[in-house]
Amino acid sequence: MVPLLIVLLVVLALFGAGFALNLLWWIAAIVLAVWLLGFVMRSGSGAGRGRWYRW
Repeated sequence: MVPLLIVLLVVLALFGAGFALNLLWWIAAIVLAVWLLGFVMRSGSGAGRGRWYRW
């Protein structure tokens, strides 16, 4: 019974890690899209002052 519980816990941990990594990939894709939009939407006034974000 104990080995079965250990296997189930390992499967559950791997499933949770896979879900978390998938979620992190989606968050990274959204941040990349927002970062690229920052280049498209910036105005041409000034060298570094035209960005709509500070970083």
